[in-house]
Amino acid sequence: MATKKATKKATKKATKKATKKAASKKSTKKAASKKAPAKKAAKKSTRKYSPSASKDVEREMKAMKQGKLKSGRSGKKVTSRKQAIAIGLSEARKEGKKVPPPPGKS
Repeated sequence: MATKKATKKATKKATKKATKKAASKKSTKKAASKKAPAKKAAKKSTRKYSPSASKDVEREMKAMKQGKLKSGRSGKKVTSRKQAIAIGLSEARKEGKKVPPPPGKS
C-alpha cells in the first residue's frame, strides 16, 4: 500500500508541474502578442550645465591629476575625483554660469 501512495503522489506532482509550465508558456505567448503602447512625442531636453561650466570642471580635473589642486582653507592636496568636480562646479556657480544648485540646497 505504501508504494501505491508514493506513486500517486509522484504522478500528481508531475502533472502539477506540467500544467504550471504549460500555463506559463501560454502567458508568455499572450504577452508577446500584445501591441506595444504608442510612443509619446520626444521632449526636447535642455542642458543642465553650461559648456563653460564643464570646461571649469575639466580644468580642475587636470590640476588634480597634476597634483596642483588644493582644497579651500586647509590647503591640503585634493586626490578625490568627486572633490575636484565639486570644486569646479563651485567655481562655475561663483562666476554665474548655468549650474544646478548643489544637493541639499533648493
